[in-house]
Amino acid sequence: MQFAPVLHAEWLKIRTVRSLPGTLLVLFAVTTAFSAVAGVDNASDPDADLLFTALSGAAVGQIAAISFGAMAVSAEYHDGALRLSLGAVPQRGRWFAAKVTAIAVPTLLVGLLSAAAALLAGRAGLGDAANGLTTAEQVRGVAGCGVYLALMALLAAGLATLLRSGVATLSVLIPFVLVVSFVIGGAAGTATDFLPDRAGQAVLQQSPDGTLGPWTGLAVTALWAAAALLAGAWSLRRRDA
Repeated sequence: MQFAPVLHAEWLKIRTVRSLPGTLLVLFAVTTAFSAVAGVDNASDPDADLLFTALSGAAVGQIAAISFGAMAVSAEYHDGALRLSLGAVPQRGRWFAAKVTAIAVPTLLVGLLSAAAALLAGRAGLGDAANGLTTAEQVRGVAGCGVYLALMALLAAGLATLLRSGVATLSVLIPFVLVVSFVIGGAAGTATDFLPDRAGQAVLQQSPDGTLGPWTGLAVTALWAAAALLAGAWSLRRRDA
């Protein structure tokens, strides 16, 4: 079977499972809403990072992106669905590539749309303070936010393939991005700058104050996602469906 029909089949699966498109809608809604609130809260703070304030909803929206990636894969491990998928597409590498693409593309598109809406909402909340943002910073923030959300979804997809469980994946990643990286941040020093969430969120900052710059931080997150996908692909090839 050629790649295009495999990709089409995987996209149909995602589109017809109601919880998955719903998760992308949640991604858009919470990213925009939390950015609007952050803009209002920080409008009078002279020390606030304006770009991060306007896009700060992505820190909450990434939970929806992670959930989308994990659930899109974990659905294959219910009721023997994976056996049916691999029966139709015996080339496991091709099937996995199609699954990953079907996760990455809609997450990237919704992520870019969410980032643009969040920026507008955040700027509205900031008021006149938002004039301190340059066009280049705003373009970089929106593009980087979309890519960051897609990478977090792929990180979850790779881990879910390795663990064969959406619940286990969410139990690892969500506490990690919400709690662990912040709790250990003070003790570990600059080492936390290389954690997937911390590194990627440098692209959302007007003036990153860590070890990594905006694009190098995003590259570190991409390496984490690639490592998770490679581990998932290895598990898929080695283990029975």
